[in-house]
Amino acid sequence: MHWVKKVDHRMFVWCNQKLNHSILDRLFGFITHMGGATFTILCSMLVACFAPADWSRVGMQSLAALTFSHLIAVIIKKKIRRNRPFRVLQQVRLGKYPLKDYSFPSGHTTAIFALITPFLYLWATGVALLLIVLAALVAFSRVYWGYHYPTDCIAGGTVGIGTALLVVYLTNPLFI
Repeated sequence: MHWVKKVDHRMFVWCNQKLNHSILDRLFGFITHMGGATFTILCSMLVACFAPADWSRVGMQSLAALTFSHLIAVIIKKKIRRNRPFRVLQQVRLGKYPLKDYSFPSGHTTAIFALITPFLYLWATGVALLLIVLAALVAFSRVYWGYHYPTDCIAGGTVGIGTALLVVYLTNPLFI
């Protein structure tokens, strides 16, 4: 387990301190908010309320996955109580809004993966790949801005995907 922590810290330092550019600051400053509550809830609600039937069902699945994955992430955060990197490490480059809760798992990463996973069933491979890349960039941005370690984001993505897959399975008429 020691080697995981070591690799995690090395990857964090590379993403947060070595990789640094004004264009990346702007890009990741925008992208990181796509994993936030406002964006993810609004997207899923708009699709659920205003899209045609198949899309509306997917919007509801995303909203349910967001809700349940958030609850799971909060429980894990309170149980694990991992401090954020900027509270532990020196010289962390930090985004504008230092967070007060715990780091593990990443809530933004959990949310974006919970949001996109049900949509992967409806879209062609190219669009699905773009959604996956977008979600991965949200996760990367959380490390870039010093809010999370890479393992926080891996865990968040796992919680988001797993919850969404369970919701899709339980609510899809083909599986019931």
